[in-house]
This record gives sequence, C-alpha cells and structure tokens, in this order.
Amino acid sequence: MTAIKDMDERYADLCRRSLAEEQARSLAATGGWAHVDKDRVHKDWHDLYSEMASSLAGARPADDHIQLFVERHFEIASRFYVPTKEAYLGMAILYAEDSAMKEFHNSYHPEMVDFLGGAMYAYAQKRL
Repeated sequence: MTAIKDMDERYADLCRRSLAEEQARSLAATGGWAHVDKDRVHKDWHDLYSEMASSLAGARPADDHIQLFVERHFEIASRFYVPTKEAYLGMAILYAEDSAMKEFHNSYHPEMVDFLGGAMYAYAQKRL
C-alpha cells in the first residue's frame, strides 16, 4: 500500500480541494496557463515517465534516485503554478482516482500510479 492510499480521508479531501482551488486560481490568473509551453511540457512528462518506468524494478518510492525523478515531476508541474504540499498530494490522488489519468500514467508501467503516488508523498513530506 502506498502512503496515498493510506492517507486519512479528511486530509485527502483537503488535498483534493487544494488542488482544485489552486488550479482554478492559476487558470484564471494566467489566461488558461497561456505562459506554459504545453508541447514542451507534454514531451517532458513523456521523457520523465519513460525514464522512471525503466527504473522501478526493485526500487522504493523514497529511494534517492526515485526522488530525483519526483523533483523533476514537481518542476514540470510548477511550470503551471507552484503547488502547495496539499495540492501536490491532491495531484497524486487525482492520478489514482481519475480513470483517464490512471490509464495515461499506467501506460508507462502498470504500477506507475501507485508507485508515483508513494514517491510524491515521500517528496512532499520531506521537501514541501
């Protein structure tokens, strides 16, 4: 079980709300994220997830080499806006609960969503 799945439901709800509220504020303030080079972001997500997928065997979410991937993940996400700890955890929850997001991430590795959620949780606890 990942830390995301074990999260207290009230805190998970706070994280979901934080993500939704921060995204809405950012979208409104930036004209729908007009400042973001979306083609570049999609390429960078693809490269990150491809590299990460090839590194999951035998790894743990808090391993240093995995946390370097999550640091890149946070940097890419921050091109839209810099999420709070709760919004970043909300993003991990979204990946697990939204079927399209889950399918997209798990297309890189069948355990990507669960593993990435745990890695994002570890990153947020230590760095955010």
